[in-house]
Amino acid sequence: MSEVKSTSISFADLILHYLEKLGVEYVFGVPGGAIEPLYNALAISERRGGIKAIVARHECGAAFMADGYARETGKLGVVCSTTGPGSTNLITGVASAHSDKIPMLVITAQTPLPKFGRKSLQDSSCAAIDVVSMFRHCTSFNTLISHPQQVENKLISAIMNAMRTPKGTAHISIPSDILRAEVYFPSDLKAARLTQDFSLSDYESLDQLCQELAHANQVALFLGDGCQHAGKLIQEFAELINAPFVTGPVGKRWIDETHPLYRGVYGFAGHESAKKVIHNDELDLVIAIGAQLGELGTSGWLESPLLSSKLIHVDSTPEHFTRSPMARLHVCGKITAIMKRLIDSVNTAQKWGRDWPGLLTEAIPQPNCFGSRSVLAEPEKCLSNAIPLKPQRLFSELAKNLPENTRMHIDAGNAWSWATHYYQRKDTNGYYRIAMGFGSMAWAISSAIGSAFATKSEPTICVTGDGSYLMSAQEITVAAQHNLPVVFLILNDAALGMVMHGQRLGNAEKIGFKLNTINYAQMAESMGLEGIVITNADELVEIDWHRLFSKTQPTLLDVRIDPEEIPPMGERVKGLANKGSATPGG
Repeated sequence: MSEVKSTSISFADLILHYLEKLGVEYVFGVPGGAIEPLYNALAISERRGGIKAIVARHECGAAFMADGYARETGKLGVVCSTTGPGSTNLITGVASAHSDKIPMLVITAQTPLPKFGRKSLQDSSCAAIDVVSMFRHCTSFNTLISHPQQVENKLISAIMNAMRTPKGTAHISIPSDILRAEVYFPSDLKAARLTQDFSLSDYESLDQLCQELAHANQVALFLGDGCQHAGKLIQEFAELINAPFVTGPVGKRWIDETHPLYRGVYGFAGHESAKKVIHNDELDLVIAIGAQLGELGTSGWLESPLLSSKLIHVDSTPEHFTRSPMARLHVCGKITAIMKRLIDSVNTAQKWGRDWPGLLTEAIPQPNCFGSRSVLAEPEKCLSNAIPLKPQRLFSELAKNLPENTRMHIDAGNAWSWATHYYQRKDTNGYYRIAMGFGSMAWAISSAIGSAFATKSEPTICVTGDGSYLMSAQEITVAAQHNLPVVFLILNDAALGMVMHGQRLGNAEKIGFKLNTINYAQMAESMGLEGIVITNADELVEIDWHRLFSKTQPTLLDVRIDPEEIPPMGERVKGLANKGSATPGG
């Protein structure tokens, strides 16, 4: 234990003391009997202006909120639940955050220690429904606290595991009698030491990369989600060596999609122009930066020329190199530092007369001319006035008309496909948010709410399907309760759209995709909220986004889209067919 004051507090208070030192503002969760000591501490904290409790309507929604808060702030997202079913309800949200490497502290309660294994209500100890074992495979740190003396050290371990590269989820399960137990107040806490990140620096491989670059003429870049804070440096590097660059479906959020060297998304719902770059036989090198090289970013690993001896893989997480054993070179280190070194190396070479002719590829027409952009499939539908509304028109209009700093949260399903392909922005700050690691439906609904808690003055929108909304529609009441002007846009086609189109494209049986015909705007109005039905392009263009984002309540947009429009998901279906499956799921 650290130095002490004379004042004693509960271990629940101690946990909040640590979190407050880390700058955490909210703990998301659902209260219950065994977690009550933590909520008692949260009530006291809120009265004195400290950390506040945000009560979700379901524990999974609470985890998604903590996820969204962490993405928005870069801080630790914190979620808690009571024992038993409260804990098991968390698991999908925790697994989603863990898959996307989102820093999250998960606190679950246990019944008091003397009740372990005695058939007490909601017993989730190792002698009953063992919750700690359940969390073992979806967390980077997972422990049961069995003695009061363990609390501080295990809390510190959990925080450090969550916040250091590779970031992820950390779970501590605490019996309620330990949460209530008294402890002396720690007086000396160096919070910065808990979140200090360490990065490997492989200088030898970086030198070798500079040498490879010196001997190459035609270079292309493939950018993944690990390019955070490095987008502008990467674009500067691309300009210096005339390198066209493409992204994976998630990596697009860190770069300017209107840049003249940008060639679109490669992989799931990608663009033909990106495929032409990666499949060009004249390429000398493909430098993949911050890329996990998972299924959706590589077209399902289907004989992709991205995964070849031309590949140089640059990443801050050594684990990612396990998916590129064929690469010519692995370079591990902080992406921003590596890019600065490469830029310096190229600038020095150019002083001595070296230049890079670049790869000849077709340039993409300038943005907002959606009828002629070669990067888009079916560009004419981006201008269509047809009824029902074409999804291509919807996402093109969103790209043009949403405020520049809009936080866009995209839910699993058809929204993934349409947004990946047709929602193109200049933003390099990562405001486009999508959780493709675990693919949890309804993630965006609560993630947008969690994000809005951290930045109430910035516009936030959730784009979700009607199937996802029916799973988690109740969470909109959290936004209403806390006066958050989040816009919830529902793609209403009365179907689990990705299931329906996946079955059709994969020649599978047609089953299980139909949903009720529902007026979601009226659902919102029944909760005292504004609901707007959008049936055509004129109504879409007339939306006053400034008004909606300036309100003190959420808004629901019930957008009736054409259910027969096939989303650009063919590569995903091919990948599933090769693995003996024909349907991409929800």
